[in-house]
Amino acid sequence: MSVKFALVLSSLTLSLVVGSSGIADAGEAALTRTAQDPGLEWGPCPSVFPAGCEIAVLHGNPAQPNADIFFKVAAGYSIPHHWHTSAERMTLVSGQLRVTYEGQEPAVLEVGTYAYGPAGAPHTGECLSTEPCVLFIAFEGPVDVQMKPASN
Repeated sequence: MSVKFALVLSSLTLSLVVGSSGIADAGEAALTRTAQDPGLEWGPCPSVFPAGCEIAVLHGNPAQPNADIFFKVAAGYSIPHHWHTSAERMTLVSGQLRVTYEGQEPAVLEVGTYAYGPAGAPHTGECLSTEPCVLFIAFEGPVDVQMKPASN
């Protein structure tokens, strides 16, 4: 190893160690949740969704960027045609969920399946299982729901 490379590597290592020390000082506690956590506060979905849909905020403020939620629907529930101004990163936690993005083939999510939904992409869903479907969703922007207008 050259002396120049060793100095660069040492400098980089030192800056990573010193730079990361501020992370622990941020005052924010680590967090772990499951969909069955009795401490979760489940509330209704926006009123544009039919009854049988609930949301629990896991982290962040849904009115601000980077909020994480659990989205739960009853067995057999049909998620209406809608879209979000934010991209969404999702992992199915329980059940079996079919998601259909406009212009794409439907995808059936099994527990542990990751899915990405681009901002502004209209989609629908249906809980195919006999148990409720719970989806973890990380929104990049504020959480919102825009209903897809009916086609004429």
